[in-house]
Amino acid sequence: MTITGSDEGRLLRALPLAGGRAPLLHRAGHQVYPAHRLGELVPGRPPGITGNQWSTASREGYDLVICSGDTGRILAAVEIGPAAPGGSTAQRAERMKATVAAAAGLPVLRIESPTLRPADHGRRLVEYVLDARGYAAATPPDPDGPAPTGFREILGRLPDGRTGHVNDLGALARAAAVEAYVSRRLVDPIVRGLHVRWAGGPAEGWSWVEVRPGRCLVERVTVREHDFSCGIDPAQLAEDLAAVAIGERLRGLDDTEPKFVGRDALRADILALQARRDELFGGFAFDHLCAD
Repeated sequence: MTITGSDEGRLLRALPLAGGRAPLLHRAGHQVYPAHRLGELVPGRPPGITGNQWSTASREGYDLVICSGDTGRILAAVEIGPAAPGGSTAQRAERMKATVAAAAGLPVLRIESPTLRPADHGRRLVEYVLDARGYAAATPPDPDGPAPTGFREILGRLPDGRTGHVNDLGALARAAAVEAYVSRRLVDPIVRGLHVRWAGGPAEGWSWVEVRPGRCLVERVTVREHDFSCGIDPAQLAEDLAAVAIGERLRGLDDTEPKFVGRDALRADILALQARRDELFGGFAFDHLCAD
């Protein structure tokens, strides 16, 4: 059994395990492995964890595992998928898994979305996060100079030939919305959005596009960083991922009648979010969306 530890008390197995799965990809000095159960990453029940918690959590899985390429040390376990329904058995299991992961010092990146899936979006997400982390490490802020350009703010040539933010994960979805508008499948070509961070909690991003008059496709994504940094503002990442989800739904627009949200109902939800600005880290920066 190979174990890695740190002065923070982490006690995790290094990957690959003996006879284990090969990495899915190599990126910037990292290896990314496919799904593993928590019990495969943590060698035994951590102190302070009950037998029931361990029995339940150890069987729960993660979609991807990011490791150091040279040592196999686990940098983060990644989850992508819908949030478990409130009060459900799945939600209780998720809470136990989070408790055990925290006790073991296992960093976790959790993306909650009803539309995004690990098979379709996991690889691109992890590549993006690793690139963002590498860029942030290579461009530390200078206390005596101007703030460096952030990874998300880098300008370049987009796939449609325009100049824009090349590290906007939602760029393809925004271009697809314009194409759908030109073909008269949408009444508005703009994918709009907002993002917030809850004080002491996760980041949340919303994106929407008006398909029929007064009827919108709406996506919301939550990003939870547990002892892990994405390398960019997690709230901005959440909004961009929500735009990616909008793009997924635009692909199936002609196949099935989608679930729409009324424009008035969406505005009411935004107003309700605005009313909770005191609970948000950095306040609410989207008052312009609430104007009559």
